[in-house]
Amino acid sequence: MQLTRRDFTRASLLAASLLGLRSTGAAADDVTAEEARAIAKEAYIYGFPAVDSYRIQYAYFVDDKNPEYKAPWNHLKNIPRVYTPADTAIQTPNSDTPYSMIGMDLRAEPMVLTVPVTEKDRYFSIQLIDAYTFNFDYAGSRTTGNDGGSFLVAGPDWKGETPAGIKNVFRAETDLVIGAYRTQLFNPDDLDNVKKIQDGYKAEPLSSFLGKPAPAAAPAIDFIKPVSPDDERKSLEFFNILNFVLRFCSLNPSETELMARFAKIGIGAGKTIDVAALSPGMKTAMEQGMADAWTDLGTLKKQIDAGTVTSGDMFGTREYLKNNYLYRMAAAVLGIYGNSKQEAMYPVYAIDAEGQKLDGANRYTVHFAADKMPPVHAFWSLTMYDLPASLLVANPINRYLLNKPMLPQFVKDSDGGYTFYVQNESPGKDKEPNWLPAPKGPFFVAMRLYWPKDEALDGTWKHPPMAKTS
Repeated sequence: MQLTRRDFTRASLLAASLLGLRSTGAAADDVTAEEARAIAKEAYIYGFPAVDSYRIQYAYFVDDKNPEYKAPWNHLKNIPRVYTPADTAIQTPNSDTPYSMIGMDLRAEPMVLTVPVTEKDRYFSIQLIDAYTFNFDYAGSRTTGNDGGSFLVAGPDWKGETPAGIKNVFRAETDLVIGAYRTQLFNPDDLDNVKKIQDGYKAEPLSSFLGKPAPAAAPAIDFIKPVSPDDERKSLEFFNILNFVLRFCSLNPSETELMARFAKIGIGAGKTIDVAALSPGMKTAMEQGMADAWTDLGTLKKQIDAGTVTSGDMFGTREYLKNNYLYRMAAAVLGIYGNSKQEAMYPVYAIDAEGQKLDGANRYTVHFAADKMPPVHAFWSLTMYDLPASLLVANPINRYLLNKPMLPQFVKDSDGGYTFYVQNESPGKDKEPNWLPAPKGPFFVAMRLYWPKDEALDGTWKHPPMAKTS
């Protein structure tokens, strides 16, 4: 049986009373500082993706004064351009594919997403992301094809049958979800074609799709203001944002004991922690727990840099991640809303061939042999990001990436392969077509393999190293 958060809140309040804890949501006085620190660390790792995703959702779908605002909930917004350094709400944005975005509130009824027929060689996808940041399903070239159709997205409480005219039903375990559309752009002159495809995307409530009266509207949500990225790292108000987000999440049975443990320090759906009323010892313990989470992430980051843990390990469904919350946190920190590996892989260049961190004070090259180009059904790209912001890098030639559609403009090596120059200043006019501009300071480069082939998925193909040059 799938429990609702309302069911669990009642149960947790009863458990709290039996344990002698306060049911107001404030951290209990009889929880030791050591236990509170451990629980806070666990809850922070668990909750970081949801809290950071809420910050983005608030900017995109709630705060219409925010320059990043897209549209109200349940309204599709097409963005007929690629991302640039001016787009700062989301870390590590893709600049290959114009996006369309929709925030879906599924409490009253499902939403139906309809897509037009798209030419066979143009990649597109609709990534469905729940409030935890799990990629719970996909529509698009890889999964449902380019022949068009209508797809239903349902929340955890919907019990209906598949209506006529619906190709697939995608079920979320949270009431609030994001649909992130990516439509391939072949070159700048292709943008009008992408716009026509985007104009064919349609999103509507199920009642509208069926031509029936709409059900009663769900209660209006009083969205609370998110904390800033800096405060997400240090402010205990982080946990109140998490408590708010959990109101819109069904309780997964695998997390029943976890939520009972979190409740000991006031963390749970609908709870509120009065941060000002916390004892100094409890406040310090919980802050230390947050810091401990970042220490754990730093340890994992070394494995990611070394390639022993990859992006393919960290993005996906709940079932795929097997509740590895540290992986989920790392995915949110390093590239929130990244794709599952079957849809896209992200080999990352964070260190050079000698194991040193990348920095714009140096110059680097990456060589792809003619028979070792990235194996993809769709396309690949190399995109530059600065650190620590993980945003696109402004540069004199307004080039933020190199990708497969640009192959005709690249200069080939004598072996038929390609050498790309990764550095802050131009490598010279003759090499400039192959130049990926870097910032003056620390950076990393993300490779994207859209719809990767088996040799990428199984590790047969390896991305070449980035070599520091004199």
